[in-house]
Amino acid sequence: MRIFISAGEVSGDLHAAEVVQALQQQSDKISIHGIAGPNMQKCGCHSLVPMRDLEAMGISDVIRALPRIHRVQSTVLSWASENRPDVAILVDYPGFHMHLGKKLRRMGIPVLHYIAPKLWAWGAWRAKRLRQSQDRLACIFPFEPDWFAAYGIDASYVGNPTAMHSKQGWTRQQLSEIASLDPEKPILALLPGSRPGELRDHLPLLSEVLVHVKHAFPNCQYVVSQAPGVEKEVYEPLTHQGAVLIDRMAEGFALRTDAAVAVSGTATLELALWKVPTVLVYRSSWLTVFLARKLVKLRCAGLANILLGDRPVVPELIQEACTVEAIMCELLPLLKNGEAAAHQQQAFASLQEILGDEDPAAAVACIAKGLAAKRTAVCWPEHLHSL
Repeated sequence: MRIFISAGEVSGDLHAAEVVQALQQQSDKISIHGIAGPNMQKCGCHSLVPMRDLEAMGISDVIRALPRIHRVQSTVLSWASENRPDVAILVDYPGFHMHLGKKLRRMGIPVLHYIAPKLWAWGAWRAKRLRQSQDRLACIFPFEPDWFAAYGIDASYVGNPTAMHSKQGWTRQQLSEIASLDPEKPILALLPGSRPGELRDHLPLLSEVLVHVKHAFPNCQYVVSQAPGVEKEVYEPLTHQGAVLIDRMAEGFALRTDAAVAVSGTATLELALWKVPTVLVYRSSWLTVFLARKLVKLRCAGLANILLGDRPVVPELIQEACTVEAIMCELLPLLKNGEAAAHQQQAFASLQEILGDEDPAAAVACIAKGLAAKRTAVCWPEHLHSL
């Protein structure tokens, strides 16, 4: 069986690597090629194009990168024409993958898109493009299949990778030992994001917050999540104040702390699944936030809040509301471990049940094999069916 699989950024590389492993566990004779990051390659995916060739941050960078991105697509399509993979698995990264998926389908190659784009939050007008670019959609939120079905898209819930991994990892005691912290004292986690723009906008903010917390809670300790591919020096505004840097890719990574301040994203869901009381923050360019407010159809930005009925269980401080004073106002009650912290933790208790405990990579591998088998049956010459 010949598989093409593609990822466009670090998180996609991690999810795709798990799918590669699942495919290999389910099939002895299999050949996997793709647009591959380092984790995919370690798991046995042959790289047609390195994932870094798709990297581009910001509108101006994307425009400059268009010729390079076009070359990546041309390389993939040329390989697909010559090798005729049985199925293509496109992981997240919807802008590029919807365009590529449509062209692969025109070649008769079935396409499975893993991690549905969040069109339900904004961008429902892109549903037609998504419908044309895949044969099956593997979703990581349980409400998504019904939403996409209304647009004629065959979607299945395969489980949530964050929910699956959150049941494992370091305990609070183990984190204390790894970071050389005193387990008897409170621990605050600071998560300033992973992309360059997020780090630029939030590191100075969290540095100011840290100054205020140190004054209010002299015995508090601090850990900072180091995103993949980001140098340690970037976090100096926090580490020079005594915060301990924790590698996000370390085996067993889990920040089961007393409280957290985190930039909006998957990290806030992860913290909720660890039952860590959290303050969600987000700053960006005025244009980005203006467009989001015009286009987003939900009340909340945080994934945990959306899953818990689109209500602000985790306080959300966005743009002009995201000030040091406002963060401290929400954070201090959490560090005191009183009613505010208990309210969040009680709400978080239902998240694991909502998301379930399915292994999404194994489910994606099964769907991919089914699409491949269906294509093989359809493509056999007629006289072979009678043998």
